[in-house]
Amino acid sequence: MPNPVLYLFDGYNLLYAGDYADARELRDALASFVAMKGARGVLVFDGVGPDETVGPLEVRFAEHADQLLERLAAEHRAKRLVCVVSTDSAVRGTAGRAVQTLSSQTFLKDLEPARRAAERPGQLRDRLDPETLARLERLRRGES
Repeated sequence: MPNPVLYLFDGYNLLYAGDYADARELRDALASFVAMKGARGVLVFDGVGPDETVGPLEVRFAEHADQLLERLAAEHRAKRLVCVVSTDSAVRGTAGRAVQTLSSQTFLKDLEPARRAAERPGQLRDRLDPETLARLERLRRGES
């Protein structure tokens, strides 16, 4: 049964709290996390960039990411369980009492075992040639 949780991620907050090379690596880790949970997620970054969807994870850019996170929490908290992941106490505080909140550090501790499990040797990707891996990655991203 799918997890009814909607995860709202504070992008740059998580990026700087974690051990990620760049926003793309963070996005991929979070897309895998929400997919494994059977949940949905929205990763919000401050600034300008292309909005995209990677599996059950939406990536959004906003002039004021904190305001978008707060608005999304308010819009969805009556319909489903919402979890806001941010170290910004103002974001967590204004999300509402009906919303679960986690600091970025707490969430990343929970995410780490999932990341290690995804990196285990002996997976199918370890036995595929680079060209096939590249083609599968393009398919996963919805590219031709």
